[in-house]
Parts: sequence; structure tokens; C-alpha cells
Amino acid sequence: MISLTQLTDPGQGPYGMTQGPDGAVWTTLVHSGEIARLGMDGRVDRYGLDAPGSKPTVITQGPDGALWFSRYGDHRIGRIGTDGRASSYTPPTPESGPYGITPGPDGAVWFTQMNADRIGRVDMAGGITEYPLPERGTYPSAIAAGPDGALWFTLNQANAVGRLVPGGGTTVFPLPTEGAAPVGITQGGDGAMWFVEIGAGQIGRVSMEGEVTEYALPDRSARPHALVADPAGAGCWFTQWAAGSVGYIGADGGLREYALPSGTSEPHGLAFGADGALYVALESGHVARLDLRAA
Repeated sequence: MISLTQLTDPGQGPYGMTQGPDGAVWTTLVHSGEIARLGMDGRVDRYGLDAPGSKPTVITQGPDGALWFSRYGDHRIGRIGTDGRASSYTPPTPESGPYGITPGPDGAVWFTQMNADRIGRVDMAGGITEYPLPERGTYPSAIAAGPDGALWFTLNQANAVGRLVPGGGTTVFPLPTEGAAPVGITQGGDGAMWFVEIGAGQIGRVSMEGEVTEYALPDRSARPHALVADPAGAGCWFTQWAAGSVGYIGADGGLREYALPSGTSEPHGLAFGADGALYVALESGHVARLDLRAA
């Protein structure tokens, strides 16, 4: 069963999504410069940032119990408490294009800098350190912590997945399919990292040793975008931006798909709520709730 909650007018853009420490679902409103909170009771709260053009993009729960997010429009890292109070921090490299963001294994938050070919680290006091990647023009996109204590990230234009060890070096694993353009990445329940290939219409899996496996989607033009691990198993859920649907892939590569109410809803980020349902951010201005028990 799928239900919809309207957060904004169409075009204001629910985009990134995560479960907060308060059990609510938090999402970025990329085109209106706001962060929204959707409670499990259906209540919606919206919090404006200090710059309407800041373009808050990807959001995650930080080690300090706050929500941390990238501000792609004004090249900053944002933080908002569950009380709605927000602050921001500016990386040393100007116009670096922060995008992906994740809590790291070291008590800090890590993020990608798409325009600067760097990975950033921000501590809970707001201090930022940057780590240049070995090549230019790689367009580092999403990032996630792995079970090995490293940070794994997609290199959208280098057609590869990268691995950075805090205090160590960076390793790059090329993908078999040319033009795959990987974006979202997450740690799966099977101990590997799973990612989407928006350019190739595939889901990828990379082991801790760097072995890559790819699974073609039924619709290769579906434009998979973001994904999240299923807390109840070893599979992952992902959005299909161009197809207006969400999909599930098991650890064995088995696929299922679920159409959203509007084929033009443009799903982006997704997250599980405290109620066990899957929530999906829709560019149409809605958040979709998928009750997996009735799916």
C-alpha cells in the first residue's frame, strides 16, 4: 500500500532523505532552501535556512544527534538540530560542490566535493579537512561508510567506485560497464557495498576486495538514483527517477519493482521511518510512504 503526503508545491523538490534520531523522516527541499520534518503522526514542519538559494541536497543523521546535509547551492555543509536550529560550515576549497554526506567510523561526518575532486571531513566542532583524489574530473557523488572502517564513494565521471581509509590512502575500482555513471551507494546487509548506475540502468555490488558485480534492470532507461539498505534483510531499495518507481534488489540479484502513484513524480532520496515503512522523496512535492507489510 502506498500513501502520499504533500510537503511543498511541485518543483520545490523533496530530494535527500534520512531517518532522524527522533524517529521522524527528514528531507531536503532543494529548490526552496528548507529542511522538512515528517513525523510518524503525519505532522509536517518546515525550517528555512539562511540562504534560499543554498540548495540543501543530501542529508544524514550525524554522530551528535543532529541532521547534517550538503548545501550544493552555496558550497557549504549544514547542520540542523531536531529543534530546527540550523548552522553551516564552509570548506576551504571555494565552490567545491558538496553533495554526498555520511557519518564516518571516526565520529565525524564525511562528504564529497563534486567540483573539486575531493573528499571532505567535518568534525563535530565544524573543523573541515579535505582529501584530494588521485585524478581530476572524477565527479565524486554519493558516499557511505563501509563495514571495513573505510569510506566508499561513487566517481560519477570516472566510471568507478572509490575507497578512502581515514589516515590512509585511496583506492579506485573501475566498473565493467562504460558510461555507468554511478551515483547512490550504501552498505548492504551482506557485507558489501551496493550502488546504482544511473547511466547504464544497472545496480552494482562491490566486495571489500574490490570485486564488482552488475545487475541490469528490466528498464535500462529507468535512471536509478539513490538506494538504502533494507533493515530486515540483505537487500537494498532504490529509486528509479525516470520510471517513477522504486525497486528492490536481493543479495542474489533478484529484482522487484513498485510503481508510484504518478509516473512523473521523479523519486529521488529514500529512507526507512521508525514505523518500518519506506519513505520516498518525490519532486512532485510529495513524500510517498510504502507499507512493505501490505506491498
